[in-house]
Amino acid sequence: MWEGVSPSPAPEEYRNKMEFSFGDEYKGGPIALGMHKRGSFHDIVNVGQCRIVDEDYRQILGCTLEAAGKSGLPYYHRMRHTGFFRHLLVRKAAKTKEILIDLVTTTQLPYAEQFDWEAWCRRLRELPLTGRITGILHTKNDSVADVVRDEGTDVLYGQDYFYEELLGLRFQITPFSFFQTNSLGAEVLYEKTRDYIGETKDKVIFDLYSGTGTIAQILAPVAKKVVGVEIVEEAVEAARKNAGLNGLDNCSFWAGDVLKVIDELREVPDLIVLDPPRDGVNPKALEKIIGFGVERMVYIACKPTSLVRDLEMLQGRGYRVEKIGGVDLFPGTVHVETCVLLQRRTM
Repeated sequence: MWEGVSPSPAPEEYRNKMEFSFGDEYKGGPIALGMHKRGSFHDIVNVGQCRIVDEDYRQILGCTLEAAGKSGLPYYHRMRHTGFFRHLLVRKAAKTKEILIDLVTTTQLPYAEQFDWEAWCRRLRELPLTGRITGILHTKNDSVADVVRDEGTDVLYGQDYFYEELLGLRFQITPFSFFQTNSLGAEVLYEKTRDYIGETKDKVIFDLYSGTGTIAQILAPVAKKVVGVEIVEEAVEAARKNAGLNGLDNCSFWAGDVLKVIDELREVPDLIVLDPPRDGVNPKALEKIIGFGVERMVYIACKPTSLVRDLEMLQGRGYRVEKIGGVDLFPGTVHVETCVLLQRRTM
C-alpha cells in the first residue's frame, strides 16, 4: 500500500519561481533584496547563496539589488505605506530555460520617473546567464497587503510569458500563472498520477480543482474526454489556451466552485482526479463526488491533515486505499505531495 517517497530529480536548484522582497537587513540598514527572516515581516535576509535556485536567479537578484541601491530610491515600508521597491519575481523553465523577470513597485511619485528602467533592462540582458530572458516586466502594486498583486503590468522587453514543457506537452506561463514550482518533480508526480489512474481508454475523466489543467492535458491523449473544473477564471483561461497549444480537442474546462459546477455538467465520469487546495475538499462537494460512484479516484494532497479528514469520509462511503506514495517536490523542507489511489469496494 505505502510506496514511500519518490525523490525530486533535482535535490538543489529545483525551483522555477521565486518572489524576493525588498527591505533592510536591520533597522536603518542598507536596502536588501531577498527573503523575510523567519518570524519577521520586516527584516530581509540577502540570499545570494540560496541553493534552491540556480545561478541565473542569483545573478538577476544581484543585478537588481545593485540597480536599486544605486538609484537611492526607498523600498516600500509596509507600516508607513510609503516607498517604491516591493518585490522581484523571477521564473525560469527547467526544460526550455526561458526566463521571465518582473520588478514590482508602487506607483508613488516621483519614484517611478526617477528609476532608470532602460539601464536596468540593459544590465539584465548583458548578464552571462545559462537561460534566455524572454521578458522583462514592471508590475504596479499599491495594495496594503505584503503580497505580489497585479494592478497593471508593462512589458519593458520581450513578452509577458514563457514556455515550459512537461511530459512532452508545452505550457505557456505568465507572471502570475499557477504552476508547480518544481518542474522536474512535477513530472514525477504526474507520472505517478497517470500510473495510479490505470486504464483510461474510452473513459471520461473529471479533473477537479484542475488549476491550469496540467493533469487534464497529460491524461487527455489516453482518454476519451477530460473535464476540468477550477474556481480561478484566469487558470481556466490558461488551461484552455494550453490545450489548444497542445492540439488537444478532448479537454473542456469550467470555471466555478466544484460544489456547484458538477451539478451542471452533462458528462458522467468514469474516473476522477482530485487535486484540491490545502484545505482539502468541501465536505458537501465530496458527498457529490462520492455519489458519482466511479471505480477509481486519485487524490493528490499537499496538506496531510486535510487528506486524512477526506480519506476518512471516502473510506466510510465505500472506497478503500489501494496505493499511497509521496513525491518530494520541495527538497530541503518538511513538505511533500501525497498521491493516493482509491478503489471502490465491491459489494
